[in-house]
Amino acid sequence: MWADGVLRRLLALADVTAGLLVSGSFVLIHGNLAAAFWSATFVPAWVILAKLHGLYDRDQRALRYLTVDELPKLCTYATTGTAALLVFFLATPAGEVGIETGLRVWAVAVAATFLLRSAARFAWRRTVPPARTLIVGSGPVADATRRKLELFPDIHVRVVGERPELTPADLREPDVWLDGVDRVILAMHSVDGDLLEELVIACRAVRVKLAVVPPVRGMFGTAVQLSHIADLPVIVYGTWDVSRSTMLLKRTIDVLVSATLLVLLAPIYLIVALAIKLGGRGPVLFRQTRVGLNGRRFRMLKFRTMVCDAEERLPELVAVERLPEPVFKLVEDPRVTTVGRLLRRTSLDELPQLWNVLLGHMSLVGPRPEEEQIVARYRPEHLVRLQVKPGMTGPMQVNGRGDLRLEERLAVEREYIENLSITRDLRILAMTASSVVAGRGAF
Repeated sequence: MWADGVLRRLLALADVTAGLLVSGSFVLIHGNLAAAFWSATFVPAWVILAKLHGLYDRDQRALRYLTVDELPKLCTYATTGTAALLVFFLATPAGEVGIETGLRVWAVAVAATFLLRSAARFAWRRTVPPARTLIVGSGPVADATRRKLELFPDIHVRVVGERPELTPADLREPDVWLDGVDRVILAMHSVDGDLLEELVIACRAVRVKLAVVPPVRGMFGTAVQLSHIADLPVIVYGTWDVSRSTMLLKRTIDVLVSATLLVLLAPIYLIVALAIKLGGRGPVLFRQTRVGLNGRRFRMLKFRTMVCDAEERLPELVAVERLPEPVFKLVEDPRVTTVGRLLRRTSLDELPQLWNVLLGHMSLVGPRPEEEQIVARYRPEHLVRLQVKPGMTGPMQVNGRGDLRLEERLAVEREYIENLSITRDLRILAMTASSVVAGRGAF
């Protein structure tokens, strides 16, 4: 497990660097050399606190673990670290530091730790070979597992083999069939309890990681949480409505963020509008009726990325009434203008939807709004998308974007709706930036 050790050291180096940046902030922001010196001597304490918060041990336990997943824990870590630093100052010549200074230190600690840990994980994936992985199983469960490994390169694994099943002989000699393997993913259509117990023992004997994909996805679903009563595992299903306070807070965030961004991004709006005008005739904005919460219609705004008669030309490219599924995406759409391709690649064409968010037609996070003619062809299982407000970004945008098939898109959207929370929204917003920069699945 040398790769895990490398990652832990890189994360520790990131935390040390973040601690030094906190020390430097006392000079750059406050001009306090004494506080900067004593803050530098406190750096080892930051590493110890990170260890106590479990910030070095989660990567090796999870198949996919991102820095954004630990953001709430990083905020807690920065809070305890800042409080401990201010108390430490009282025993040094630096003396007492005010609350305002403490808040600035906290902000620097959160930002620096998040960015440097993200860089550490990126460097680790670039320098350490991906984990050699064996998939055990066949059928839909194994296919879904393989598909997810393809969609998310940040999982950092490489499939080196596949086996449809395991035999008792395999479990008796794990060093033979697990030679050259770092991780096993069990993805069988049914799992025998005795077999799983023996597999755990076999993997532990040769120090190979083991992950198990539940065989009956419908039984477990997405709105579940695993808890324990002593040694008894209990699966709890989320079958209740989202609390009013959560929805009120979500709406408050929508209003504050959309109003602020509409003001701050005004110069970008002007630049984009000028580029569209210089690119050819036609309006700057494109308005189209979309379907939102509970099937209500609204006029969605976008920067125009296509030629003016794009909607009239659609029947030449796609026969919507003959689509096998209620979804379509043209990878090479001839109606898209040169400026439009750049706007789509950077997602700048979506910025006018901040106005839709402010008006309450949309939310910052949610399933993407769909056209009327597509929604008219929805089957009952597709209507789950209309249970929440559509979003500017959402689970599809951070889980494959246009590369997702319809069933994959519905699966991630259902998982979002059934587990809706403010923390999840913030996670999606944070992940959207990297998805946009990477440009994966953007057409």
